[in-house]
Amino acid sequence: MTIAADQPSEVDDVVLRVDQLVVEFVNGKKRVQAVSGVSFEVRAGETLGLVGESGCGKSTTGRALIQVQPATSGSIEYRGVALNKLSAKELRRVRTKVQMIFQDPISSLNPRRRVKDIVAEPLVIWNQGSKEEQAERVRTMMEKVGIDPDVAGDRRPREFSGGQCQRISIARALMADPELLICDEPVSALDVSVQAQILNLLADLKAQFGLTMVFIAHDLAVVKNVSDRIAVMYLGKLVEISPADDLYDYAAHPYTEALLTAIPEPDPEAGGHHVPLQGELPSPLNPPSGCRFRTRCPYAQDVCAEVEPPLQEVGPGHQVACHFPRPKASAAH
Repeated sequence: MTIAADQPSEVDDVVLRVDQLVVEFVNGKKRVQAVSGVSFEVRAGETLGLVGESGCGKSTTGRALIQVQPATSGSIEYRGVALNKLSAKELRRVRTKVQMIFQDPISSLNPRRRVKDIVAEPLVIWNQGSKEEQAERVRTMMEKVGIDPDVAGDRRPREFSGGQCQRISIARALMADPELLICDEPVSALDVSVQAQILNLLADLKAQFGLTMVFIAHDLAVVKNVSDRIAVMYLGKLVEISPADDLYDYAAHPYTEALLTAIPEPDPEAGGHHVPLQGELPSPLNPPSGCRFRTRCPYAQDVCAEVEPPLQEVGPGHQVACHFPRPKASAAH
């Protein structure tokens, strides 16, 4: 099978299509289902925010998208090509168009290599251009991400801060000229002031390079200004998908409502409008029957334990997996 990395879409502008993705880990005689039947699409030029608390499976989903973590079942398609069906050689070629930025910027960089060699690595691997052309492209890309190539080029990652290392990681990812960028909590390990700089940088680079992005985070406040749509995960399941602005105006799922409560309010006099999240996250070894959120939900009823709620439309492009979605009037803030 021959794969063209820049193969155009034959049907529509969907860059990434995920259908019933399942990722399991073996724990002795038990299987931990980290991702349980997740489905979504990402269109060209769009940023999809994928959010949820620690342990919900969002990072596992991101790693499965690029096949760092193999999927147990389901389908992951980039431009109509099923990534989880490709041979190692075919996947290697397609990966030039699907790149990932990891959560820990320092450990994702080779500590023994100089920065200019780290950034040039994609060009060297694929033998793109002469050494002089490669060096010029490295200089240009480092400048685009806010790193001075004359100062930083011959230094090593340990000599830089976390924010600077993340800029270097972004430069390396973009050297392969990708179309789809998977960002796995790229700012969670950084100071708040540096987070804003990296978020602004990603927004600028998205516009400049025409990128499509999946942005993974545990904080709804972080993804608010960078996402076109937001998908909320809980214990391996998608519980709500919505355009970003709509989600903040109307959280239909009680879990999303609780995540919004966790966003700090700059006005101490402002009253809260959401129900805070209670209890601990259940074990993925033995998830609750029916709705997985029911053990922590203040609105749960008997049907929630018996029937798993499917995603259903509650507005244009707004889906929620809940038997009793929150009324819009009571969720507005």
